Amino acid sequence: MKKLSIILSIVMATAISGCTEADFSENYANPSKVSTATVEKQFAGMLVANKDYVLPAYWNYFVVLRTTLTRYTQAVGWVNTSNQYVPGEAGIGGRWGNYYDFLAQYRELEKIYNNLTPEEQADLRVYMLTATIYLYDHTQKVVDLHGDIPFSEAGRLSQNGGDYLNSLPAYDTAESIYTTMLDGLKAYSDELNSINVSAGIMVGFQTQDFVNGGDLSAWKKYCNSLRLRMLTRVSGVSEFQSRAQSEIAAILANPGQYPLVEENSENIQIDVVSLDTPINSKGFRSGLEDWDGNLAGKAMIDHMLDNTDPRLRAMYEPGEFAGSDYSGLDPLLNENDQTTLVATGTLSRYNRSTLSRNEYFPGLLFTAAEVSLLKAEYYLNASNDAMAQASYEDAIEKSTEFYYGLRDLSADGTAIDLVPTNDTEIQAYIGSTDVNWDNATTDDEKLSLIATQKWIHFSVLQLPDSWAEQRRLNLPDFSFQVDNANEQTLPPSRWIYPNSERVYNTDNYNTVSGEDNLTTKLFWDVN
Repeated sequence: MKKLSIILSIVMATAISGCTEADFSENYANPSKVSTATVEKQFAGMLVANKDYVLPAYWNYFVVLRTTLTRYTQAVGWVNTSNQYVPGEAGIGGRWGNYYDFLAQYRELEKIYNNLTPEEQADLRVYMLTATIYLYDHTQKVVDLHGDIPFSEAGRLSQNGGDYLNSLPAYDTAESIYTTMLDGLKAYSDELNSINVSAGIMVGFQTQDFVNGGDLSAWKKYCNSLRLRMLTRVSGVSEFQSRAQSEIAAILANPGQYPLVEENSENIQIDVVSLDTPINSKGFRSGLEDWDGNLAGKAMIDHMLDNTDPRLRAMYEPGEFAGSDYSGLDPLLNENDQTTLVATGTLSRYNRSTLSRNEYFPGLLFTAAEVSLLKAEYYLNASNDAMAQASYEDAIEKSTEFYYGLRDLSADGTAIDLVPTNDTEIQAYIGSTDVNWDNATTDDEKLSLIATQKWIHFSVLQLPDSWAEQRRLNLPDFSFQVDNANEQTLPPSRWIYPNSERVYNTDNYNTVSGEDNLTTKLFWDVN
């Protein structure tokens, strides 16, 4: 049913705008046209607005991530260059601009919804609940890149009647945005348990919702899993500690009331069901592979080899002239030695048939493995070692299943056929020296195990979350070549704001300009 609903939503979305992606986007972005939109159409338009930052697309991978988060997380190998840790304006500006286009779409949805009668609003409430959950997921990602951002007043140009000067938004603190989102998600999780959607409205919702196909149980799991992620992110901050502990405990103790993504079949993702629609992953290939972007990093390859990780052959393939040997690029080598090594064709790369040339690769939002790792950290901090271990080992099993499942989606035959894994191989990895829970004798060592599995699972697929978790935990502990040619000698603590904020939102930008540097830590980065 979900796949059918997604196909219908794609057909309707393209039909609305003359069957082209560009026209479809314009239909929702142009204030002169949105007056004819409905809640249902605007909901779909909002989902489409940021699809290229959910589905793996060229611009995001090549321009935004290739020289920033893939390096900061050592998810890839790269040749060291001067200025290599400073994020480029094109990537920052493009990512920022897309988020605020997306937020403007949400504000249009608010505007349309608020102009309805109370009876109509009650009928269509499901659209606002789910749209806001989706908005908060992507708002968290932008906050975690920059810190304070315009939010509560942002995207309201159309709501303000086109008054440009009165629509320049002030900055909200990152803490206040997190508080707003956590308050909202808690309320929405309860409301979704009691919401009554009429059969007629549900038909339309299933058509427009190409994230979860109108499945309310999936939206509940998405909502509560997102709560779990956000609460964990702020759990080390004194002002949030009590709330994080009590709310995570309530979520985990009441799975009927607060269900989570527990199985890979429940993963929250945008499925690609037809390559003839704009909902596809065709840009993943050039985005990841161009300009030697698809090189394995030494740290991840070494860990997988040393512990015989069954995900290795699903995630990676040997270099063209490496035979069956896997190897990754050492970030501590000098540029000349790295360049020479790259030219040999012996370095491993991410498996092209599983990832970059898999045109059916889904747009990932939440996976069961991440939920298990979040649980493991909570139980570890709560001194429940048995549950922490069980969740940790479950995450490894789920992650392995996940990567082999990605290959099953692929129609690409570039890489050699993938030899299936089995439980014996998975359990051997779980019991290996650097993975075995019982070999860790302190809580810090156990947290390092959890963090390492997050890093492997996220790889190049969930880079904003991977970088956020590494900054929050200072784990895994990586070594980087120091860039003495630039003031920013190592990976930054945050992204700076795009130049457009200095130029067009000057007065509001000036209130945060003092923290606009690459070294200011986010509020949850307390380690």
